[in-house]
Amino acid sequence: MKNLEEMGNHMSEETKPRIVKLHDINLDSDYIKWIHDVKQRYISTQIKVAVKVNTERLYFNWQLGRDLVERKAEEKWGKGIVEQLSLDLQNEFPDAKGFSARNLWNMKKWYLFYSSSDMFSEMAHTIADSMDLNSLKLQQVGAEISENPKLHQAGAEIEFPAIFGFVPWRHHVEIVTKCKTIEEALFYVRKTIEESWSRSTLVDCIKANLYQSSGNALTNFAEKLPAIQGKLAQEIVKDTYGFGFVSLPVGYDEEELEDALEQNITRFLLELGSGFAFIGRQKEIIVSGKTRKIDMLFYHIKLRCYVVVELKAVSFEPEFAGKLNFYVNAVNELMKSESDNPTIGLLICKDKDQTEVQWAFQGIETPMGVATYDNIRLQEIKSQLPSEEAIQKRLEQAEEEYILKLKEKNNSVRVIYSS
Repeated sequence: MKNLEEMGNHMSEETKPRIVKLHDINLDSDYIKWIHDVKQRYISTQIKVAVKVNTERLYFNWQLGRDLVERKAEEKWGKGIVEQLSLDLQNEFPDAKGFSARNLWNMKKWYLFYSSSDMFSEMAHTIADSMDLNSLKLQQVGAEISENPKLHQAGAEIEFPAIFGFVPWRHHVEIVTKCKTIEEALFYVRKTIEESWSRSTLVDCIKANLYQSSGNALTNFAEKLPAIQGKLAQEIVKDTYGFGFVSLPVGYDEEELEDALEQNITRFLLELGSGFAFIGRQKEIIVSGKTRKIDMLFYHIKLRCYVVVELKAVSFEPEFAGKLNFYVNAVNELMKSESDNPTIGLLICKDKDQTEVQWAFQGIETPMGVATYDNIRLQEIKSQLPSEEAIQKRLEQAEEEYILKLKEKNNSVRVIYSS
């Protein structure tokens, strides 16, 4: 007890713990900026540590897979060499995980999959370069990882891409197991990094064939936007959007479709993809004293531009392009700031004909695209009609109301007769 008291006596006023009272602090904007910077630095440190550890382990897997391929291990030491290698590694490192025979086969499959193309390294570099423009995580640690000399050792037939370090091992296994081409695989690698997909989300997206539907909408982005902006804009739009989270009556109209999407805006944003921020529905703009309303207005954070979305519950008609063109121009004139990129338009309709869309785009200078939607759940007709119980109850109420009116009428006649 005495020692504790002596320690307390030796503590300076600055180091003694105490309760902070409101009058002891004076928080201003400078403090808020500073604490924000501290938080960001800490997050950056956590990311660096996690990515470094993951990268080192993945690089080991890459090397081991390369050894099994380049050394032609099965031909040299027999068909059971992978199982034997698994036993030897597990005996040497009993506490380590990841040395099962199945995992070693996955390492070989991983390296073999990407080494099948001479263009792999170039494709991976292209993706990494484009992501450097848009990914905070890659800006923070990507350069540090890519400069790691271990990733460029002599003798490595295929260079280990730095972007692989941002994707967990099990994700890599799912990708090379389920994808048919390197282009498709790298698409899911990129999406996993950009959108922080869990493994289950990744599997669901592969099953839904997101690679085929993403970036395939009919657009004029390549002609009407700068090269990089046009490529990114093309990547964010799908050929078909799945509205399976929406339930509508048979014969629904555009207003009902908009209502349903707004009520399920979180699901709609997930379907649109990362980067979209919802601004509003039926957004009013005033042009020459007339009020116009945009179906739905978004802002895309990565593209740094407004996105005008027009919804149609019918198939594409050429005049739809003219109306969308008007709204895009109006947003550019009335809402776009100098720091924003040109507004793009997206028309989502029930169906479209490619020739009609292409001809409708001719002569239009604003960037726009046309996509379709599907999978809306139609409500059964009987669900829109009252039940038998409800009909019976209404008949009883009508009968009671009729009897009551008769009584009131009879009472009125008696009063007149008496008078």
